[in-house]
Amino acid sequence: MIALAGCEDAVYAVEIGESADEDELIDRRAGDAIERERPLHLVPGWAQDHFVDVDAAGSTIVLALERRPPLMVSHDAGMTWTERGSGLPTGKALVIGENPDDVLYGARNRLYVSQNGGVFWRALGIELPEIVDVAWG
Repeated sequence: MIALAGCEDAVYAVEIGESADEDELIDRRAGDAIERERPLHLVPGWAQDHFVDVDAAGSTIVLALERRPPLMVSHDAGMTWTERGSGLPTGKALVIGENPDDVLYGARNRLYVSQNGGVFWRALGIELPEIVDVAWG
């Protein structure tokens, strides 16, 4: 899997390995930016004051919020919500993969990946400039 981190100076591509030691920076595109649509209509009213980012795939919605823990996950199109990411720092952006279990989360200068819907997270072994947005490559 390839994670993209949009930073102020470039978009960085990181190949996600089995462990942090196997993660590898594979590309830097100076001057590029990540552009993607966000389903802002899915952000519930109670989250508006703390909202950072949102993404959805099927009935799964993930919100990044300015609070601890920083994530809220719904698997039923927003009917119920579960807190996730209690060990994660404050985030800048998130994106769900084609498989809704794959979630990429960008904090200030580090990427985090979950392959089980946000239950467990792993920091990628690459430190980056300040992250503005994330995407899957």
